[in-house]
Amino acid sequence: MSLNYLATRYTCSWPWSTLVLLCDGRVVCGCADPYAKRVLGDARTHSLGEIWTGPTASALRRDLNDGGSAFCGDCPLKLPLEDGQAAPQRTLDAGALPTRLYVECTAACNLSCLDACCAPETGITKTRQAGMLDVEILRRVLAEAGPSLQRIDFFNYGEAFLHKRAVEMCEMVKRDHPQIYLYTSTNGGALTEEAARRLVRSGIDEVTFSIDGASQDVYARYRQRGQFDKVMATLRAVMDEKQRLGLDVPYVNWRYILFRWNDHDAEMQRARDLAAALGVDRLCWEITDHPEHAFSRRFATGTSDWQRIRHQIWDDNNLGNAIPGATPRARLEIRAPSREPELTHRAGTPLDLDVRVRNLSRRAFPHTASYGRRLVRLGTQLLDADGTMRAQDFARTALPATVAAGAWQDLRVEVPPLPRGRYHLKLDLVSEGIDWFEACGSEPTLRALTVTE
Repeated sequence: MSLNYLATRYTCSWPWSTLVLLCDGRVVCGCADPYAKRVLGDARTHSLGEIWTGPTASALRRDLNDGGSAFCGDCPLKLPLEDGQAAPQRTLDAGALPTRLYVECTAACNLSCLDACCAPETGITKTRQAGMLDVEILRRVLAEAGPSLQRIDFFNYGEAFLHKRAVEMCEMVKRDHPQIYLYTSTNGGALTEEAARRLVRSGIDEVTFSIDGASQDVYARYRQRGQFDKVMATLRAVMDEKQRLGLDVPYVNWRYILFRWNDHDAEMQRARDLAAALGVDRLCWEITDHPEHAFSRRFATGTSDWQRIRHQIWDDNNLGNAIPGATPRARLEIRAPSREPELTHRAGTPLDLDVRVRNLSRRAFPHTASYGRRLVRLGTQLLDADGTMRAQDFARTALPATVAAGAWQDLRVEVPPLPRGRYHLKLDLVSEGIDWFEACGSEPTLRALTVTE
């Protein structure tokens, strides 16, 4: 667990964007509040807008602009401020409603994760005033806030799919508010095969399975009471249904927390092989520092082994992948007007570049996507002569067609007119709405540009 809660001065952005709806209808400030200590209001008696703009939330924002709040207590989401560092000043008008919402279906769980704060033995369910979320509460919240919400994280504490109507709630979100990016995380053990297939058909955008091992004995050391074969059958059903219907969503992650008993090469390779065989979109390792007696020392941050898998770690970037060949890699070659180290162009006119995109990975670069996310485009970033970023989203160029694994594609890039001066152009591919390829280790192309009168 982070030691940020020890900070005396700190900042936090959560109260300007996100609320968490607990299974009993109460609303808390952040997703790191297992025992509901920081309640902002109650959706059973108040609208979400009243809670979001109410006195408790408003006072919290004022306090954070001053460098901290007693309300935050031991919350680990706080970001410490250095001595003498001023607290960021955010507008006290956070809008009428949040743009992101966590939805907790239940605090109960079918597993007992080793020394976890949310294990059933900790009594977490006793801190909730109801065991399962009333679907009508979510329906009212969506009727009010749905048009303004950009994302719903359909999980918090507990296992969401223990709720008998969990999949129905996912269907409701995507039917009534298709613009919302709907994401869930599950241990997979509470879903039947039919429920898993129905979840795929709901239109949910992204699903993460937490599976910390590739064999029963190893997996169950942390996910106590877990049945590896059942979880894999659920994951297999999800991938089968997605492939059967030819869908590009949900994007399916396998997240694997590294511990002392599952961080050896053989177990990690088994996970890679299984993920590849199932067609999982992404396998990532997660680095933790708890429980104290259990976390992986081999892959502790900064070690040589950590460096070797750094771009495959969940929190490092949004594209890195432990499945061999699945991390996107590209080579971008400027073929015209010049292959010289420096480009020269006239001010006030667009610059046309002929660029060849080579796919160096084993998965295709898609040029279309259902919801405008995860399609790949070529991005042109504008930097000053000294390398300072001036405009990361300076220009975009669509791929004419999907670039297959190992293939290449030529395209014309139009760089917008620039005033006289010296610049750098950086060309990189971007998975729209997700991340730049450079973030996961792909090499961008950098070229100096002199613009003359």
